[in-house]
Parts: sequence; C-alpha cells; structure tokens
Amino acid sequence: QVQLVESGGGLVQDGGSLRLSCAASGSTFSTYRLAWFRQAPGKEREFVASIDRTGIHTYYADSVAGRFTIARDNAANMVPLQMDSLKPEDTGVYYCAAGNAVPEIQKDVPARYDYWGQGTQVTVSS
Repeated sequence: QVQLVESGGGLVQDGGSLRLSCAASGSTFSTYRLAWFRQAPGKEREFVASIDRTGIHTYYADSVAGRFTIARDNAANMVPLQMDSLKPEDTGVYYCAAGNAVPEIQKDVPARYDYWGQGTQVTVSS
C-alpha cells in the first residue's frame, strides 16, 4: 500500500518555474515505477513524466521534454518534478502515481498505475 500527497502547485506566469513534490508513505516505495500525469479541464488525463525503480531511466511526454525534470529520492520517499519554461498549455491538475509491475512500454498509460495522489493545481498565465 502506498499513499501519495502532492504539493507545490500554484499560479505562475508564462516562462516561469515551479517545483512539484510528491511525498509517499509505505515501505515498498522503492519498488514502484513513479510518474506524473496532468489533466486540463475537459480533457483526458495525460502522461507527463515517469521514472523507473532505479531512478536511472526517465521518460517524458514530447510536450514537456527539455523543460521538465523528474527525479526520485528512495530514502526520503519523494518524487519531485521540476518544471521550467512553463507555458499556458501546461495548466492543469498534476497527479503523482505509483505502479507495481508497470511495463516500460505502458509507462504512459494511467490504468497501469495502482496508486494516485489527490492532485495539485498548476496555472500558467499568459
């Protein structure tokens, strides 16, 4: 069992930066693939970034590659998401997710993740 709590969202201007954090509870945190997804009003939840259990392999949606950075701290049970050069289209609710036995080829599929946080709102003004 893993519980996830996101923080760090807010209002930022176009071109600004935010750092989201996801705090996890549970002794098996280090065994899960972790990811960030986001959902804009009226749209489906979409993949943002993922990191494997080792923390070595990271993956990004094309729309955020080069601007966002995902990491993990297994000792502290934390999953930060650094977001730079933010754009208005990055606006949405950002969710942290953890999944056990998520195939790499399906790392961007929300249904493959077992645990979700409550989300944190990110708003980028133009």
